[in-house]
Amino acid sequence: MGESKQFGALNLPKSMVDNLNKLGYKYMTPIQQESLGHILDKKDILAKAKTGSGKTAAFGIGVLLHLDVKKFRVQSLILCPTRELVLQVANELRNLAKFQHNIKILTLIGGESFGKQLGSLAHHAHIVIGTPGRVLKHLNHESLSLDALDTFVLDEADRMLDMGFIEEIESIKSHLKHQPQTLLFSATYNDEILAVSQGFQSNPIEVSVEEQEQKNDIEEWFISSDNKQQTLLKLLAHFQPKNAIVFVNTKLESDEIAEFLQDNKVDALSLHGDLEQYDRLDTLVQFSNGSCRILVATDVASRGLDIKELSMVINYDLANSQEIYTHRIGRTARAGAKGLAVSLYNKLQEIDEYQSIQLLNDTELKTSDDFVMNSEYKTLVIEGGKKDKLRAGDILGALTSNKTLNGNDIGKIDIYDKQSYVAIKANLIDKAYALLSNVTIKTKKFTVWTLK
Repeated sequence: MGESKQFGALNLPKSMVDNLNKLGYKYMTPIQQESLGHILDKKDILAKAKTGSGKTAAFGIGVLLHLDVKKFRVQSLILCPTRELVLQVANELRNLAKFQHNIKILTLIGGESFGKQLGSLAHHAHIVIGTPGRVLKHLNHESLSLDALDTFVLDEADRMLDMGFIEEIESIKSHLKHQPQTLLFSATYNDEILAVSQGFQSNPIEVSVEEQEQKNDIEEWFISSDNKQQTLLKLLAHFQPKNAIVFVNTKLESDEIAEFLQDNKVDALSLHGDLEQYDRLDTLVQFSNGSCRILVATDVASRGLDIKELSMVINYDLANSQEIYTHRIGRTARAGAKGLAVSLYNKLQEIDEYQSIQLLNDTELKTSDDFVMNSEYKTLVIEGGKKDKLRAGDILGALTSNKTLNGNDIGKIDIYDKQSYVAIKANLIDKAYALLSNVTIKTKKFTVWTLK
């Protein structure tokens, strides 16, 4: 590694460099090399970085060096999606902070005594690291002040949005008296992340250390089949996608194929224009939060459908035009990801209009007699939502309050006007149901049930 990748190249204080060396931080990771200089220059950063990339040290070094240690006010706020990540970030920052005495770091998370946190806040802190719900609760209680805030960090912002924390984050922003340096870290870039950046940041510098992948990098296959239902099963058993959309041309087929897959131990749901709005919402929520792996859909029903990280598209029925075909398969190669699209056909002339195609025989597909396709999550529905002033943090706090579940057991949280949907690891759904059925959320008991 070259000299430029060493922390000493940044003109950090000797005490900081010595401490970094003791901690084993001799060379900067790519995200640190690309972002630290800008962070130290007090620039806003919009960074694409995954867990394990070294992002915590990147923003942590900047946060620590910007502190006025003699001023016992909250100068930096770091928001994380789960209490486990809060504790992980706090542990790393406390190690990094050993270069200087008297830096106080405080964590604010659900599942811990609010009264105890009140006592800790009364003694002041330089840095607060917390989950959005608990931080907002202290702000509303006026036990936490952000009047002296200089640095605001949104860590794993995409995960926070998936868990439904956007309202809490926006409410926290309303407590800011001035515009602090804002550092936003996300594993993915999408329209939601860019909207948050535009609302929170001032001329942010975009940093991404991942190699740029080709757009629409889709592997396309065409398979001749005389029994499309059985070939579909073979396809799923062979590729075992994390999730997939199966496109059909009629509403009747959508229901029939979904039922066929369910009968063959594949977790599938149907989506078409005849569904009532509440059924459509239930279906879309389950597919987007990982409670259903296969969605069988017509083109009309799938319009406006935005599923992140879709592994595979299967054209059970060929599209009626090249334009529709391109639109269908494009759903599996979002944000530079690699995609897979497989189309079934009966006669060769059916695919004359498709060029550069790869043909595959279904005898080449590897299958298993004991093949099943279960989902990682199941979905709980709470009969309460925005009109009840429910927030994701309230739900997360109720689920993790007795430590039966932790933040990693809970997936995406979607809150609508009158209902809320919570993805729970499938093997823990009964525990989560029992827990929410016997606790109050914001002093109220809500009806709870499990979808499917």
